[in-house]
Amino acid sequence: MHSDPKAVVQTMIDAWDHRDWKKVTDLFTDNGVLHSMMIEPIVGKEAIGKRIDLLGAGIGTITLHIHNMAVTGNTVFIERTDEFVFNGHAGKVPVVGVLEVEGNKIKSWREYYDRAELVAAMGLTQDFHQPSAPH
Repeated sequence: MHSDPKAVVQTMIDAWDHRDWKKVTDLFTDNGVLHSMMIEPIVGKEAIGKRIDLLGAGIGTITLHIHNMAVTGNTVFIERTDEFVFNGHAGKVPVVGVLEVEGNKIKSWREYYDRAELVAAMGLTQDFHQPSAPH
C-alpha cells in the first residue's frame, strides 16, 4: 500500500499530540529505526515500543509545534518545537526530524536536537538513556 508520505507523518504527529503510544509504535515498520542521532539507534517495532512506553509514562502533555515540513520522494523533513510536561516539569526543545516512509509506515525516523537541552527541559539531572554494553 502506498500513501502520501506527508499524510503518514502528520498521522504520527497527531498520535504524539494525543499521547497515543500504541499508534505511535504501530506506525513504524516491523524493522523500523528510531534514531536520536547522538545515541545509538533503536531498531525494530518492539524495541521502539518499549522506548516510547518508557517516555510516554512520564509525559502529561505534549505538542509538536510544526514550523516547516518538506517532502522529497518518500522522505519528510520536519522543523519543530516539542513542548511538553514530563513528570510535572514543563519544557520545550527545538528539533529537526527526518522521516523515511515506506507505504503507510515509518521506516526510519532520525532526530536532531541538543540532547543536554532536552534532558534539562525534562527536569532531569542525568540522561534517561542507558547505553548498550560494548560488544
